[in-house]
Amino acid sequence: MSQLHPTPLLRTSDVTAGYGQGQVLHGVDLTVNAGETVGLLGRNGAGRSTLLKTIMRLVRGAGSVTMDGKEIGKAPTHEVTRSGIAYVPEDRGIFPDLTVRENLAVGMRGRNFAGHEKTAGASWSEEEFFDMFPNLKRRANTPGGVLSGGEQQMLTICRALMGRPRLILVDEPTEGLSLSMVEQVANLLREIAKRGVAIVLVEQKLTIALQCCDRLNVMGHGRIVFDGTVNEFESDPGVRAHWLEV
Repeated sequence: MSQLHPTPLLRTSDVTAGYGQGQVLHGVDLTVNAGETVGLLGRNGAGRSTLLKTIMRLVRGAGSVTMDGKEIGKAPTHEVTRSGIAYVPEDRGIFPDLTVRENLAVGMRGRNFAGHEKTAGASWSEEEFFDMFPNLKRRANTPGGVLSGGEQQMLTICRALMGRPRLILVDEPTEGLSLSMVEQVANLLREIAKRGVAIVLVEQKLTIALQCCDRLNVMGHGRIVFDGTVNEFESDPGVRAHWLEV
């Protein structure tokens, strides 16, 4: 295949999903290239979080999901993770009774299996996370449940990175955080991208998406209604007015 048209790292094709009798996704086509940061924008209820959960097989759906051209749309969640995808949920999902160090160690377990080196991304260590975030170092032996919201957010992203993913799905990482913590999250996202790890970022704060993303996808009514670069998005005010503004 031509280098101008490489196989996407992640591709979803005609993905549908929902909860009970309610359908949320109505045929989602998404592509993410290696090392690319893709923002997923949309109003509440557009299906962004459901799409991430469907990729991770936490919500059962139909359609095709491929990683490196390999179909994972019907794989169990642990196999999706082993394909090189990590997931940071909106509720952070830390283990409240485990210390910061123990939470990070849990993230590392995901890479301890035969053949993982073939699907592993950049290497990360506890020491460099502690250098980046001195608060986590000071609280290394503190249970995760007593950390602030911002500290928990940093911990859950760092824990996901310990598994050496090539793609990380991040759901609303700045929700409810102070301005200083929002900037720390943005800096971490930029560092992840520098290491060559692809990111799908669900983010309500448009300024963060514009700062951190290479490409933006907008969702509406359970479908992708816009796919383009940041410049293309900014030059098309109709997309923002129709699909994002209340």
